[in-house]
Amino acid sequence: MRALVSRRLRALILASLWITPLAAFAHEARPAYLELKETAPGQFDVLWRTPVLAGIRLPVVLEMPEGVRNFKEPTVQELTDSLLERRSVDAGPGGLAGKRIDFPGLQVTITDVLVRIELLDGRTWTMVARPSAPFVEIAEARGPAATALTFLTQGVEHILLGVDHLLFVFGLLLIVRSPWMLVKTITAFTVAHSITLAIATLGYAHVPALPLNAAIALSILFLGPEIIRACRGQTSFTIRHPWVVAFAFGLLHGFGFASGLAAIGLPQGDIPLALLMFNVGVEIGQLAFVTLILLLHRAFQLLEMRWPRWVEMLPAYAVGSLGAFWTLQRLVLLVEG
Repeated sequence: MRALVSRRLRALILASLWITPLAAFAHEARPAYLELKETAPGQFDVLWRTPVLAGIRLPVVLEMPEGVRNFKEPTVQELTDSLLERRSVDAGPGGLAGKRIDFPGLQVTITDVLVRIELLDGRTWTMVARPSAPFVEIAEARGPAATALTFLTQGVEHILLGVDHLLFVFGLLLIVRSPWMLVKTITAFTVAHSITLAIATLGYAHVPALPLNAAIALSILFLGPEIIRACRGQTSFTIRHPWVVAFAFGLLHGFGFASGLAAIGLPQGDIPLALLMFNVGVEIGQLAFVTLILLLHRAFQLLEMRWPRWVEMLPAYAVGSLGAFWTLQRLVLLVEG
C-alpha cells in the first residue's frame, strides 16, 4: 500500500509545482459588475460594483460613452468585499444603442467585468469585458443562449482561478487510494458544493465572506497532515473515508462558489439560468483539473521516474504550508475587519 501511495505522490509532484506559483492569486479574480437599467427613454439607473481586497480597490474605472451625463450624482457604499456606486445618467434620445462603455485599468488585472443591461421594452442581455478587450459595445439584444454561455464561462474561470478550491481537490487526490474511492470522493464534493451553492444563491442561507474564506483555508490546512500520514503508510478516518471529508468541506466550498456568483450581482430574474450554467461551468473546470492530474499520474507511471524522498514529501508540505498561510492571512483580515 505504501508503494501505491508513493507512486501516486510521484505522479502528482509536477502538478503541485504548477499550482504553487498561482497561489498568490487565490480568490482574487472576482469580477466587477455593471448594471444599467433603463427607467425612462434614454435614462438609466447605474449600479457599479468593484471588488476590494485587503482595503485595496480593483484599479478599474467606469467610463461612460461621450455625451452621457449624470442627472443624479454618484453615491458610494462601502461593503466588506466591494465598493458599490449608484448613479443615474441621461444618454439622450438614442439611448446607449451603438455606443461603447470602456473600463480603463482592466487591462492590467486578471479579472473581468460582467455587464447587464435591461431596457424599457423588457429586453435584457449580458456581456463580459475582459483584460484583453476592456470595453463592451452595446448593440442588439442577446438571447438566453448567449447569457447561458457567459455564466458557463464564468463558472469555469471561477474554479480554475480559485486556487484554494483546486488545492483542496488536489489534496484529496493525494489521499485517495483507489479509482472507486476517487469517484466517491469527487462525487461527494460535487454534490455538497452544489447544495450550498444553490441554497446561498437562492437566498436561503448566507455566510459572511471573511469567516468563510478563513474556513476554506482551514480545510486545506486540515489535509496537510493527512497527506503526510498517507505518504508514511499510516491511516486515519480521513484516509479511510475521504469522501466524508470531501462532502463536509464541500459544503463550505459551495458557499465560496456562491460568493463568486453573488459578486456578479444579478437580479433575481436571472438567477435560475445563471445558477445552473455557473454550476455546470464549475464542474467542467473541476473535471478538467482532475483529468489533468490523472494524465500526469499515468505519464509518470509509464516513465517509471524515481524521486528523492524529500521531493515525494513536497506536495504534502506545499498543501499544508499554503493552507496555514491562507488561514493566518484570512484570520488577520477577519480580526481587523
